[in-house]
Amino acid sequence: MEQLINEIRPGYSDRIINQKLQTPHRSLEKPYTHHFNQSEEYFLEVPEPFVVPRFPIHHDVREAVPRTDYSNALHDFIDSMLPLVPDFFSDLTYFFDPAEIQKPCFYRIYKIGERYFLFLLRINLQYRPLEHELLERGSNDFTAVYRTNRLYLESDCIPLEAVLTEMGKIVSFKIHQTISNTWIGETGKGYLVRGIWIDTELTKFFTKLFIAEGQRIYPYYPFTCKYKTICMTILGPTPDRRRQLLPYLEGALQFLEPHLGKIQQTLKTSTFSENIPLFQELRQKVNGNFKKLWTNLTVTAYLNRQEQKEFRIEF
Repeated sequence: MEQLINEIRPGYSDRIINQKLQTPHRSLEKPYTHHFNQSEEYFLEVPEPFVVPRFPIHHDVREAVPRTDYSNALHDFIDSMLPLVPDFFSDLTYFFDPAEIQKPCFYRIYKIGERYFLFLLRINLQYRPLEHELLERGSNDFTAVYRTNRLYLESDCIPLEAVLTEMGKIVSFKIHQTISNTWIGETGKGYLVRGIWIDTELTKFFTKLFIAEGQRIYPYYPFTCKYKTICMTILGPTPDRRRQLLPYLEGALQFLEPHLGKIQQTLKTSTFSENIPLFQELRQKVNGNFKKLWTNLTVTAYLNRQEQKEFRIEF
């Protein structure tokens, strides 16, 4: 996936994988559960472990088509994954991202009125030594082979300006940018210099605005600042769940766009707080239907086997 300033270009699409995605699979009787780790990464815990095979590492990002051994490994992984979460993929299309070969991409385009939305699902296959069972060590040329029952996901709905095509083939998703540069500056000296951005503060502002006052759903943020726009993170992104929530993303965009300039200026000079006058003013104007969406969502914190904090999400 080539990502430009306000554009995502879907790469090579594998016909065999797309056929596999459309093949009906029966779900396991015991369902998966939803979790976040202490780094706020979303993952599913599935009832049966699956094996992630070895993938070639040294891939030239200028090559738009994956190597045969990469494609074969991905085919094997898809075969083991689909029976565990078949309801995610039945209407999605795969494409290859040469810049991040360990994050296979799947997408679908939606249209509400005159506005397009891109649903982008990325599976993170990176080996995590503390969480995964190592079967074969990695090398300079290939990734490790491991077994796990955790499937890490990034599932975002992104508003688009347009879907560009050539000869009937999609070549670009032009993102509907609503947010200017979120860079503030940097702090520290020498090797300790780090950048300061307001993406996280904007994400907190957007999410807190649309959930019930006093409700705590951390580390889940339904509305996020990504790609210089307002996106929605969907948990358990089945086709029905996506169709249910997309209109709320459209509604949030319509509500927020007239105020984004003021919101950005406010957060560039202070960290987010629910006591910010602008936040309190806007909260009073939010349609109550938004706040009902996550009323039944609960977050339970626990310690994993390494005694690290994790969170289980139920909804």
